[in-house]
Amino acid sequence: MANWENLTGRGNVEDRRSMGPVAIGGGLSLTGLLIVLALNYLGGGNVTDVLSQLQNTQVPIEQSYNSKDFEGADSYEVFASTVLGSTNDTWTKVFSKNNKTYTPPKLVLFRVATMSACGGASSDVGPHYCPADSTIYLDETFFDELKNRFKAQGGDVAEAYVIAHEVGHHVQKELGLAENIETNQQSINTELQADCFAGLWAYSIKDLGVFEPGEIKEALDAAAAVGDDRIQKATLGRVNPESWTHGSSAQRVNSFNKGFQTGSVGECISN
Repeated sequence: MANWENLTGRGNVEDRRSMGPVAIGGGLSLTGLLIVLALNYLGGGNVTDVLSQLQNTQVPIEQSYNSKDFEGADSYEVFASTVLGSTNDTWTKVFSKNNKTYTPPKLVLFRVATMSACGGASSDVGPHYCPADSTIYLDETFFDELKNRFKAQGGDVAEAYVIAHEVGHHVQKELGLAENIETNQQSINTELQADCFAGLWAYSIKDLGVFEPGEIKEALDAAAAVGDDRIQKATLGRVNPESWTHGSSAQRVNSFNKGFQTGSVGECISN
């Protein structure tokens, strides 16, 4: 367990886990839709055909937890707020050095599904950033899936890396670096840059006594676990580089390491 108590900053976290999950979309939950779309896309299928097949499909959302368990701030909410606050401190300093003002993002904790300015947020999508409302959406049960299905090591540093990666997308928005993404390669470059930004955040706190020896390997392991090649192998049984959108396991690890080892924003921005 990392020494998160060494970090004093706190971010803006809204805990919606005490609210029941919500259905999204005309008769179809976003959860069900995205599962099918993701598998179809990774398999090289046509999205329009899948939407036609799903038009009249009803996918129920079930609540499988006690919402009262999340009333009041719990340890995970404090953890998420601490990590987010630390990224706020890091990027505020970086922006200030370049005569820019950093506007911190918000983080929403939820279960199963919730509404967002991007149309909705679902657990099956995994943690993600919505630029329309500058908000990160996170269902922490995603990390159980990461360990059980994709054999990730897990751990609090791994979870912090994921939050820092999503903050990286917010930084890209603030800097105008994530506009006009039209090709898979552009998408991969954007994701790898967010990994580099996550590494840069880890670099910024490594001398504060937060990480115990060897704990940074949790972040590297998580980065590898969400590589396109590893996910495709686990879900489809084959690897198709032409359909990648996030980069391979090796690329994601290398990008995080670039930020962590150099601490340089310029290294993350340069191709």
